[in-house]
Amino acid sequence: MNLSIITLMLAFFFGESPKGKDQVVIIHTNFGDISLLLFDKTPKHKANFLKLAKEGFYDGTTFHRIIDGFMIQGGDPNTKDDDKSNDGLGGPDYSVPAELVKELTHRQGAIAAAREPDRSNPEKASSGSQFFIVENKDGYHSLDGNYTVFGEVIKGIEVVEKIAEQKKDRRNKPLEDIKITITIKKMSKKKIQKEYAYSY
Repeated sequence: MNLSIITLMLAFFFGESPKGKDQVVIIHTNFGDISLLLFDKTPKHKANFLKLAKEGFYDGTTFHRIIDGFMIQGGDPNTKDDDKSNDGLGGPDYSVPAELVKELTHRQGAIAAAREPDRSNPEKASSGSQFFIVENKDGYHSLDGNYTVFGEVIKGIEVVEKIAEQKKDRRNKPLEDIKITITIKKMSKKKIQKEYAYSY
């Protein structure tokens, strides 16, 4: 088989090689790593999350709310202190304007921004730091158009599923802390596509 045919076959199966670089977000937990890509179609959310992650804002926080068959939620700086009653109430003192993109839905592995309810937040503005990852295999599409989806899991969905299964209290808080740290890995899009079998 000559080289031109191989090139055509690769182009057919994988499309053109994507140009430029991107940043893989890796959430480290004691259950394993969850790797994410954040969407360019939600630039405010992508920039905000990357900024906080690079500053170490998320390091030492926990997944403070887990619901098996739904999602796992984290990103609250209050979870770093010893007062468990304030978990879920914290964040930086700002919100991020909603970036609701129709084709970005709450499928399994989607990462979306938490937010205050409609009655106090009719613009659907997002929490400055809190996020959740959809664990349900069928997604959770009743939330589409109501919360900003700004990224997706590209590796480690089994870790999300394992975390969702942990024992919890009546407030859906894990009985044992599930602490996280985050690292960012800058890579070429071509390498991301190859290493994670991801299609841009």
